[in-house]
Order: sequence, then C-alpha cells, then structure tokens
Amino acid sequence: MYFKGQKFFVAGMSVSGESSARFLLERGAEVYIYDDVISDAVSAIMNDLKELGAHVVSADSLDSAVQKCDILVISPGIPIDTALPIAFRKQGKPIIGEEELAAMFLRATSVAVTGTNGKTTTVTMLGEMLNKTGNKCVACGNNGNPLIREVEDLTFNDFAVLEISSFQLETLSSLRPHIAVITNISEDHLNRHYNMENYVFLKSKILRNLRESEFAVLNYDDPTVRGFAANTKAKVVYFSIQSKVDGAYYENGSLYFRGEKFFEVNDLTISGVHNVYNALACVAVAGILKLDKKKAGDAICAFKGVRHRIEKIREVNGVTYIDDSKGTNVDATLKAVQSMKVPTVLMLGGKDKGDDYSPLFEGLNSSTVVHAVIYGENRFKMLNAAIKSGFTSFSLCSEFKAAFSLAEFTAKPGQAVLLSPASASFDGFSNYEERGKAFKELVEKINEVNQN
Repeated sequence: MYFKGQKFFVAGMSVSGESSARFLLERGAEVYIYDDVISDAVSAIMNDLKELGAHVVSADSLDSAVQKCDILVISPGIPIDTALPIAFRKQGKPIIGEEELAAMFLRATSVAVTGTNGKTTTVTMLGEMLNKTGNKCVACGNNGNPLIREVEDLTFNDFAVLEISSFQLETLSSLRPHIAVITNISEDHLNRHYNMENYVFLKSKILRNLRESEFAVLNYDDPTVRGFAANTKAKVVYFSIQSKVDGAYYENGSLYFRGEKFFEVNDLTISGVHNVYNALACVAVAGILKLDKKKAGDAICAFKGVRHRIEKIREVNGVTYIDDSKGTNVDATLKAVQSMKVPTVLMLGGKDKGDDYSPLFEGLNSSTVVHAVIYGENRFKMLNAAIKSGFTSFSLCSEFKAAFSLAEFTAKPGQAVLLSPASASFDGFSNYEERGKAFKELVEKINEVNQN
C-alpha cells in the first residue's frame, strides 16, 4: 500500500482508531479523522492528531470528506451496515479495520485466537508460554493492545498472538495466521450480527486464508467449531476434555498432546472447566510448535488469569467479592457460576446484546447462586426470562451502585458476591474494564465504612 498517494478516513477514535491514524500519519499519509461521540478524551486525542497533520472532520463536513477520501479505516465498534461505511461502499471504496491494516505489514509468525469466550485468557496464556520458552512474543489485538502498534517492531523471528473479535472479522481479509485457534461458539452479539448464521460465518472467516502448511486448532467438544474442519485446507488439530482426539486432550486427571503428558490439571493455578479448555488450546499450540514441554507446561500452570475474569477482589466481613465483568454473555456467566464453590449472590444486567436469557436462569436453578440482583437497561428482559425459567430468588433495580448495595446487603458471611453480568456494559460504562473498576472501588469502600 502506497501511503503518500492516498487519503485515509479513520472513523472512531478508540484505541484502534487512534493507533491507525498515528501509523498512517507517521508514513506520510493524508488522514481525516472522525468520531460521532465527542467526549473530553476523544477531543484530546483528535487535537493531538491534528497537531501531527490530521484533518478533523465535523458532522457538517462529513459528506465532503467521504468524497475526498480513498479508504475507510473503521473502528471495530462501528457496524459495517451503518451510514458511513455504506457511503464508502456505494462509491466502491475499500473498507478496512485496524487489524486488516496491520495484517498487510505483519512479518512475525501469528497465532490468532477467536471464539465467543476464552479469547483473552487463551491469548494471554499463549503469550506467556511463548515468552517463557525463549521466544519473543507480543499478545495484541482485541485485548486492548492494537496490532498496528506492534507490527513494525515484530520481525520474522518473533510471534504475534492475536485476539480477534467478530467485529474485527467483519473487515479482516488479509490475515493468514500460522495457527488459528477457535475456542467455542455460543450466542453473542446478535444485536449486531442479527442471527447465529452470520455470527458463525464471521468466526469461521479466521480459517479462510489458511493453506495446507498452516494449522486450525479447534474445540472438538463444540459441535459448531468441530464442523469447521470440513471447510479448511489447514491441518486440523483438536483439543477436547471429553474425547481422546488427535491433538490435545484430558485423560485421568492430566493434559496430553498426542500421547505425551504435559501436566496434571491440579497443577493449574486457575480453576474451572473453562480454564482447562483454555489450557488445552495452549497445549495444542505448544505441541504444533514443538516447544519445550516442561517449560511450556510450567508457564501454563503458573498463569494466574486475566483481570475482570473471575478475579477475586477481596474478602470483606466474611463475604468474598469476585469481579467477572468480562462475563458479557450467557455462556461466559454460566461458566463463572459453575466455578463458584460457595453460596453466591450474582449481579446480572447491563446492555442487551440480543441474547436469550432463559438458558442462563435455567442453569442458575441448579447452581450455587442463592440470589440474583438484576439491574441495567435489560433488567425487564432478564426478569421475564427468570420467571419463565422458574428462578424466583431475585431483586430488581435500575442502577449499578444500587445493585451492588443490594448484593452486599443480601450476602451472608461464608457466601460470595459475583459480578458476572451476562451483558455488555454500555448502558452505564465505556467498557467492561470500567465496570470492573467501579465494582472494585465499591468493594474497597466497604472496608472504609467498617473501619470507622
């Protein structure tokens, strides 16, 4: 791509949009920047980029800028069926995302991970495993560290472990990972993708460019993911808890790759069946890359998890508070609930993503959850699902802080309060990280009150 001869329209001043604009400006491109939501943070970013030579596009000058620009670089938070990308598409102009822009210049060996749940944990675990086995590796992508920031510093001898979301896959076509991992597929983001068929198709796109020399690491226990094997040219390597597959599997309390034992499940620092699956995916990658078995196994076992994913904050007055703000869909929340060993008060709710909540409350009926505090924009949809599922131990409120207060009041010594909303955060927060931070701050204030 010749930067100096083309005009780029960068839409959305998120971390990926800002990073894309800086990358293009540093290479002499003419860059137009736009965001339809102007906060103080966005204004500061746009002012910085303007000083570097970017053109700031206002709502009034939007149509003119679309006419001038050759390529739209769109942030993953902007759906491809909204007015701006449609305007570019009507003129036959290309629409790419930050990940696609970066993929064009990626020299490092890439391991790409997608799926509904487990992406961030698996990517972070893979990054630590590769680094601790003597490789230079950067974990990036949808985990908050855009690939475009790292691509110039990664050489042919390095690894890039990429977390890829369905939003990014909408505009990603050039990436050809050496290993593509698909963790699982369950209902998510249907408010954006409309139906499961579209969502499944997008997840399968990560395999589209793979050749016979590359590898597809697939969750054998997920029928949808297992079915992807029929439509890829890559060598298929499975991982499974339920079956002894050609790949990584669980047997007699230990994890194996093609007959070679890596470690025992009890050696893992993190708990839960979902984390065994994440570890198996990493074992499969270690086996494919022929990494030192002991070093790889030690790195996986030492992994302590990621922030906001079943993260213990602290115990206060005999109640344990756990942050699973990253549990933004039904399947993720059910997995978090299944990991709980004590009676639990569950905080649920937020921005609806089109999920069916009936399976959630059906699952809660046979779990350790003794009470659910339902809040947020989707609280009435959740309420209806709870009643239909016969789950009756709940409270209802509108705001996050009120929900926390109810959960704190309800939980008894020896119990836990689990924030795992099964919903997006955008009804009250910028992202799940901000929601998790708010939860942690409220937990910390309990001590302050009790000490007075």
